[in-house]
Amino acid sequence: FGSSAVCICPVLRVVMFNARKKILKAKGAAPNELEEEVAQALFEIEVSPSSEIKAELRDICIASAKEVEVKKARGDIKAVVISIPYKHWASVRKIQGRLIRELEKKINKRHVVLVAKRTMLDKDFRKNNPGMRIRPRSRTLTSVHDKILDDIVGPTEIVGKRTRVAVDGSKTLKVFLNPKDKEKDNLEDKLASFSSVYAKLCNRHAVFQFA
Repeated sequence: FGSSAVCICPVLRVVMFNARKKILKAKGAAPNELEEEVAQALFEIEVSPSSEIKAELRDICIASAKEVEVKKARGDIKAVVISIPYKHWASVRKIQGRLIRELEKKINKRHVVLVAKRTMLDKDFRKNNPGMRIRPRSRTLTSVHDKILDDIVGPTEIVGKRTRVAVDGSKTLKVFLNPKDKEKDNLEDKLASFSSVYAKLCNRHAVFQFA
């Protein structure tokens, strides 16, 4: 009994070390507990013999992970927002639906939302980027928010948008999703999570529904 307890520790250390490789933080930054949990889940999916996406996951890392409170009629829940380095996003996009399903099996009772880590440039971008004369359209506030919106609802797609302006001047963005995906991956139950995550990331109110 004693010997088996002793040999577990080195094995756990190796597993944790390998899982840490799935986190790509700024130099010197330590991952939080949730990021370590997500990295561990990714590593387990990658090494699982039954995994259909192990090859795609080999070079995929996360940049950050955080929880977002989601208000629901049946009781509040939490969504986990996982930020992916932009250079890995094209690979993630190809397996987004399958990866979310596998992560939600590992991260119990929480919806998983995957988004790319994007860099936004304000109108004074030349101060910090003296060699850049023109701000790329992809780095503008509007473009980044639109891309985040696409990321949040993946793997389904947006088929329409409408902005409603209230009497007090407040704006609500209505986002219409592809009705063909309504029954897939429990998406209908995730609409409130999409709204909460978008509000957290972009500080804007949006309502999601199927067209």
